[in-house]
Amino acid sequence: MHLKTEDLTRIEIEYDSGAIPPPYSHIFKLKISFGKNFLDSQLDLVYTDRDEIAEEEIVNEGFTMDDNYHFQGEIPKVWEKPWRELYARSKWSNKKLDEEGGIKLLSKDSQGQIIRTVPLNQEEWQIFSQDFIQAIYEITKKEGPLTIHYLIRENDNVQDIDLVVRFSIRKIEVSVNGKSKEVDWDETKELLSFIFLPDYDYGIATESKPTQKGHFIECGDGFWHDMQKGVFNIDDSFDAVGKIKKGFLKLI
Repeated sequence: MHLKTEDLTRIEIEYDSGAIPPPYSHIFKLKISFGKNFLDSQLDLVYTDRDEIAEEEIVNEGFTMDDNYHFQGEIPKVWEKPWRELYARSKWSNKKLDEEGGIKLLSKDSQGQIIRTVPLNQEEWQIFSQDFIQAIYEITKKEGPLTIHYLIRENDNVQDIDLVVRFSIRKIEVSVNGKSKEVDWDETKELLSFIFLPDYDYGIATESKPTQKGHFIECGDGFWHDMQKGVFNIDDSFDAVGKIKKGFLKLI
C-alpha cells in the first residue's frame, strides 16, 4: 500500500545482508525526515557475526575492528525529490524477508498514518540507500568524492578524463584535458555501475600513469588498469568492458 507521495514526511529503511558471511555481513537502519530545508537523517550501521571469525581474517579482508558507524545530521534537500520519486514508482509486498535479506520499509505521512512493507524493487532501493550512505560519508569527511580517471592514448591524440562524483549534492563533474563540465546524474551513474562489474587484474596494474597507446582506467585506488589486458568481463553474456569504453568516449 502506498501513502500519498506528496504527504510523505518520514521513511525508515532497514537492511539486512542476509546469508553473506562475516566480515561482510551487516545491517543498517536509515531514518529520513522530510519537510525542512534539509533532510534530517540518521544512520546506524552494524557489522554482524564477527565474533565467529579471527581478527586476522577481518583485517586481511580490508576491514578494521571498529567499522560500525553512526550519523545523525542534515543532508542537502536535493535528495528529497529522488526519494519521493523512488517511493512513488515502487510496488510492495507484505511478505517477510527470507534468509537472503534485503530492505524493509516504514513510511509515515502528514496525517500520522504509518505503513510497514517490503519493496519489490529491492535492488533499486539497496543501490539508492548505498548512494545516500555515501553522501553521509562525504559530508562527515569519512570519505571524499568518488574520483575515476580514464586515459585514452591513440596515435598523437590523448584524452585525459577525470570523473568526480559528489554524492552529497548529487552532482557529477567531468574534466576532459582540463576542461570541466557537469553531466547528467542518472546517465553517468549507469556508467559507474558498469565500472565495478568486471574483474581487475592487480597483478599487472601500475601505479604510474601509462604512456603507451590504449585505454586505461584508475578507479580511485591509485592503480591504472589496461582495458585491453587487465580488465575482464565476469559474465560472457554482458560486455561491461565495452560499455565502459563507450561510456567514457561519450563523455568527451
